[in-house]
Amino acid sequence: MGTGRTSKVVGLVWGLLILNTLGSAGAKTIVPLPRSLIQMATMGALVAAFALALAVNVRLRVRPSAYLLLLTLLLVPSVLASAHLESGFGALFRCARLALFVGTLWLLSRWWDGGETFVRHHIRTYFVVLGSVAAGLAVSPGAAMPELYGGRLVGALWPLTPPQIGQYAAVIIGLTVLLLVGRRTGGRSAALVIVPSLVLLALTHTRTATLGLLVGLVVAVGSLVLTSGAARRFFTGAVVITVVVAVGFAPLVQAWFLRGQSQENFTSLTGRAKVWDALLAAPRSTTEHLFGAGLGDKSFAGLPIDNSWLAVYHEQGMTGVVLVGAFLVVLGAVALLRPPSLGRACALFLITYCAIASYTEAGLGDASPYLLHLAVAASLLATPAATPADRLPQPLGPSQPLGLSRPPLDTERR
Repeated sequence: MGTGRTSKVVGLVWGLLILNTLGSAGAKTIVPLPRSLIQMATMGALVAAFALALAVNVRLRVRPSAYLLLLTLLLVPSVLASAHLESGFGALFRCARLALFVGTLWLLSRWWDGGETFVRHHIRTYFVVLGSVAAGLAVSPGAAMPELYGGRLVGALWPLTPPQIGQYAAVIIGLTVLLLVGRRTGGRSAALVIVPSLVLLALTHTRTATLGLLVGLVVAVGSLVLTSGAARRFFTGAVVITVVVAVGFAPLVQAWFLRGQSQENFTSLTGRAKVWDALLAAPRSTTEHLFGAGLGDKSFAGLPIDNSWLAVYHEQGMTGVVLVGAFLVVLGAVALLRPPSLGRACALFLITYCAIASYTEAGLGDASPYLLHLAVAASLLATPAATPADRLPQPLGPSQPLGLSRPPLDTERR
């Protein structure tokens, strides 16, 4: 298979992995979609992704990755706990899904060379997802901003919740800003992604995504200020704009942040704290404490856990918590030890975002967008491929369009 065709297949595989992690539960769509049909589509996407990845990597060449190794080890407590069937046969199904997900990442690791290829795949695919959200908003504003969700933006064509949309928007905004600061894309192409994504993020009223975006960019751009004039100018401009907005539009910012909630509801993190307290107070056997109750739907007593660490503790035990903490620490340590570069900045943004989101969102212990964000970070921190055959096509210059309609693949760091 030619290099150009291989690069397209790799991009398609990444898109299918993202489709698999979109989920099947959310708001009511304009055209009712049976949950079974959505689950068939998402699982079919994962099977197709694995098959295509295997087709372009028949010799099973993989790159060493501490992140993927620890993620593979996470399967051990998942299977051990799920084998007891306390969470039903669905737990074993989720284990199989996680194994296939991790296996596909291993097959793709052959092309992890420290370049920006997977960053661009990430941006393009999530931009398409957000495009479907914008289309749903244009077709039926009432269905896209229902009263059930307090008037927050949801997916009207595909059942996406406000936190999901906010997460996707925040991640591609941050990555695109960094590509712009690093002069890897032009202003027009960047604006095409950033401006509509900011609008969608604002309409979701998602505080976690907004905080993750802001803190992640501070960390990422801060890692470049000593070596990049563009980063220093961006950092200074961002500080000035933040101060102006905070002072001049304080009431509006406060109203957006509170979302009309009472003080009690806000301090309990929209009721999350009550679920967390009940989960920690529940009696557990030694086996459950070490390995959890098996992979489930990230809920406790019928209520969402909405915390990655507690969800992992509940489903994979303390063993899972240690492994998840280990791959976050390893990725962070490797990023901090690397010399300043755009790839390092993008990796720091993704790691920081996932760490912040883990407090109010679940997903670090199972196939999810968060594991894909961290996989992109791992690809950016990988050492360049030794053999030219393993590298995807190189860019022609330092500033490239994001290629939303016709995606060129840029992997060379300048």
